[in-house]
Amino acid sequence: MNVVLPKYLERGVIADVAWIPLKFFTDARGWLVELFRNDLIPPPFHPVMAYVSMTQPGVVRGPHEHRDQADYFCFLGPSTFRVYLWDARPNSASFGTREVREVGENAPFAVIVPPGVVHAYKNIGTTAGWVFNAANRLYGGWLKQEPVDEIRHENDPNSPYRVE
Repeated sequence: MNVVLPKYLERGVIADVAWIPLKFFTDARGWLVELFRNDLIPPPFHPVMAYVSMTQPGVVRGPHEHRDQADYFCFLGPSTFRVYLWDARPNSASFGTREVREVGENAPFAVIVPPGVVHAYKNIGTTAGWVFNAANRLYGGWLKQEPVDEIRHENDPNSPYRVE
């Protein structure tokens, strides 16, 4: 993909992956956190849809990858997640590289996951946790009329992508 990432984004060990610290603005009423800003994310990763999922403690989502879709996950709590990334793109400078990072309540981050990067996460906390995702492609295409862009690895006993 070889997208030029702005200097203010934290680069991961995998090419084209970026980590964005999420900052909470707190006052007597509670808090606010900006999950997405059009001016902070490179255009190829601008979202066209968004969803929130809830994951119970100990549960793993993934590993899977997309051929065309990029994900923009936000982990802000109220639990902690271990995020796993594997570069499965043969033409990438970081092909075969794995990155694991703990994010969520105590380390709120967003992460851009480009196409071809296998990804999974596990709720390693003690409470249900929320994850916001803003993908740059519509799930199932326009009006859900196209095949889903997803290569699932979690049910393959010979998969090299393992979550501990």
